[in-house]
Amino acid sequence: MNRQDFAILFALMALWGINFSVIKLGVHNIDPLVLTSLRFTFAVFPLIFFIKKPDVDWRYLIAYGLSFGVGVWGMTTLSIGAGVSSGMASLLLDMSVVSGLLVGWLFLNETITANKLLGAGLALLGLALIMLTEGGAVTGKGLVLVLIASMFWSVNGLIVKRANTQSIFAFNVWGMLFAPLPLLLLAIMFNGAEVITNVPAQFNQNVLFSVLFQALPTTLFGYWLWNKMIMKYTLSAVAPMTLLVPVFGILGGIGFMMKTYLFTK
Repeated sequence: MNRQDFAILFALMALWGINFSVIKLGVHNIDPLVLTSLRFTFAVFPLIFFIKKPDVDWRYLIAYGLSFGVGVWGMTTLSIGAGVSSGMASLLLDMSVVSGLLVGWLFLNETITANKLLGAGLALLGLALIMLTEGGAVTGKGLVLVLIASMFWSVNGLIVKRANTQSIFAFNVWGMLFAPLPLLLLAIMFNGAEVITNVPAQFNQNVLFSVLFQALPTTLFGYWLWNKMIMKYTLSAVAPMTLLVPVFGILGGIGFMMKTYLFTK
């Protein structure tokens, strides 16, 4: 990986780390699945009316939307709503480094090097320490949800590779079209129709900021860059960069806590 691409990915990991705190801000005010549905709705509309559908099979777009929208971010947002801290969620999502190695090896014929195995081993060791630590900012339900999300993250990379499109931005936008409705249906299934009828009363400035931050810089811009890197490099070479996300996730969580403390004094 050249220096320019490394620098781009480094900055992207910082953005994604901060995003976990922004998600936390949103789920304090509105149902997690509804929040995620709004994120992808704002990311897709009205932009999709001005972008031509990429020349790929619909199955790839549908699979991407469900994997990315429901699998990765639906489960991650639910985990934060279930009591996992923003920093811990970003750390646990990094278990995708392990599943990414397996997916790359099984489906893409990528080589697993000693350095990659070392990184995966450190990630698993970190997870074991988290599970053995009493207390902390993790719950059993939240842990299961975010680990499911981490597996979908690797599946998501495989879908992008298999789609093999050069129209990365269009693929991202059109794929996300299939995320909002399933997320809303899941919200209704788990919590009843009131999660929809309560939205007007719950949609305050914090929710609007959370939705727009997630939809625009994090999703539209961030995942356009990420998917470009996946197409340019091997999945197992790009995936370890996500180990930087928890660092910025924890820093972002501290920053948001300090801001909240200062503004409530």
